[in-house]
Amino acid sequence: MNENFDIESTEKPVNKNITIVFSPSNNVTSYTYQIYKDNIPVNKITVQNNQPSNILLTETGTYKIVVQENLLNGLVDTKESGEYIIDKDPPVINISEKELQINKTSDKDLITCTATDNYSGNLTDKISSNIDELTLNKIGNYTYTCKVEDEAGNISSQSASINVIPHNTTIYIIQFVCCVIIFLLIIRIIKMFKVVKLEERLDPYVIKPLKNDTITTSEKLRRIYTSFLDMFSSKLKKSVVATKYSKKLEKYTPVSGVHKTGYDILSGKIIIACAFTIFAIIIKAFQFKLLGSVETLGIFTLGFFVLDIYLFAKYKVFRWTLENDFIAAITIMNNSFKSGRSITQAIEIVGQEVEGVIGSEFKRMNLELIYGLDIEQVFKRFAKRVQLEEASYLTASLTILNKTGGDIIKVFSSIERSLFDKRKLRLELKSLTSGSRIIVYVLLAIPFFFILVISLINPGYFLPFITTDIGRILLIFMIIYYIIFVVVVRRIMKVVI
Repeated sequence: MNENFDIESTEKPVNKNITIVFSPSNNVTSYTYQIYKDNIPVNKITVQNNQPSNILLTETGTYKIVVQENLLNGLVDTKESGEYIIDKDPPVINISEKELQINKTSDKDLITCTATDNYSGNLTDKISSNIDELTLNKIGNYTYTCKVEDEAGNISSQSASINVIPHNTTIYIIQFVCCVIIFLLIIRIIKMFKVVKLEERLDPYVIKPLKNDTITTSEKLRRIYTSFLDMFSSKLKKSVVATKYSKKLEKYTPVSGVHKTGYDILSGKIIIACAFTIFAIIIKAFQFKLLGSVETLGIFTLGFFVLDIYLFAKYKVFRWTLENDFIAAITIMNNSFKSGRSITQAIEIVGQEVEGVIGSEFKRMNLELIYGLDIEQVFKRFAKRVQLEEASYLTASLTILNKTGGDIIKVFSSIERSLFDKRKLRLELKSLTSGSRIIVYVLLAIPFFFILVISLINPGYFLPFITTDIGRILLIFMIIYYIIFVVVVRRIMKVVI
């Protein structure tokens, strides 16, 4: 069939124009040839004689020619050519670094190149470079070049500038200090283990005193951390900004352990942020690098908000437990009133029956009543401490009952019923909005999932956002846009009952 095409097909891509000569036979009166590019018809030509035609193919693509011949006997004959592959697009090379400043090293894996081609696909394994010719253990400027050739003969190349500088004395000092600290810590840990083993061996033969005044290692660390908190807190109390910010953190004090005030929580955030930064500096120093200003700011910010995430999660659990225990306390008080007990007796019973924060608060209320405070004042102080909306509602109800009188059993039955209805409504609302919340969480996670997948496929894809000025500006705008998106979505999804 293909004897009338001077070029039957091309076995591999070529990077030049192809001219195919079609020569019809003598019994052809006229013919029409249709050119297909990538299986799409692009050009159709009719020839009203049986003269040869020069068919010129110039653009990148896979071509095929179909000819319909009109014969002398009135029949139509169809002839198809083979495939003609033209590839004029050079491979695309991605280089991890355009400009690199390093200390003297013999490491050759500082810069990575990847290559892809529109026809051959991944050509990374075919990349050649001059990295073996570079003497990176000597000070100077070097040009790293990588190039690749595809099957059609198209060549691409990329270059990077490598500036080899002397080792920074600061890095050696940091490394030395870090080594000394690590060595002292190792010695201290070994001594602690020896002491513990010795104590375990002597423990069966030692008569223990009635009062043990020994301080454990964890308690020592706790005291050291507390002393740092006190030192930072005393400084922060002089700042107006720190004072305002500390008041917002006061609500986390019931669940923050060693942090007794908002100032302590803020001090802990600063200490953790400094610890993150120091740890990052140590890691960079052992890599013979110094931490950049942008990296330092990012790591410090990350460390600063780690404690917020921990306290927020713990506070959510604490509030949920607090609300459940409060409902249990109301139920016990209502049952006590039905059995003829007074308010003081009901408070005492709740303190004995309920555990946790609510139990401790009712024990404290019982003591306050014993010491002479009136019921209205005791419940107001209780509501201020626990900061529960239900506690404020209970305090207002008892205040009205104390001034105007009324059936306390009916009032508490109404309070108990409203609290259960409110809890039921919250659970129902949570169930109804679960689908929407899952969608929101997926939308919030998609950018990070996308970044992770693309980084695994092409590690250098997002480097321009860090290595170029316009990239950093775009990155800042993207972060601001994402934060605004999170805040708006949370406001929309928030329903107050």
